[in-house]
Amino acid sequence: MYLLGLSLIILALKYFEIGPVAQWSWWWVMAPFGATALWWAWADSSGYTKRKAVEKMEQRKKDRIEKHKEALGMKPRKPR
Repeated sequence: MYLLGLSLIILALKYFEIGPVAQWSWWWVMAPFGATALWWAWADSSGYTKRKAVEKMEQRKKDRIEKHKEALGMKPRKPR
């Protein structure tokens, strides 16, 4: 997402002719969009995106379990 944000900022700077970016070739301005597409393709094909989603779900599950234990007055166990 950071690469896409950077791409959009550079595009806006080129379009509105702000700063040194106004002098850049359109190829340099559009290159970060290509890099963003390559990143997304790699992340999806390698399973990186799915792995991060599963890690986030597992953390939410652990947090929810700990919250319920605290509400019941049980002390959470120390991590092993």
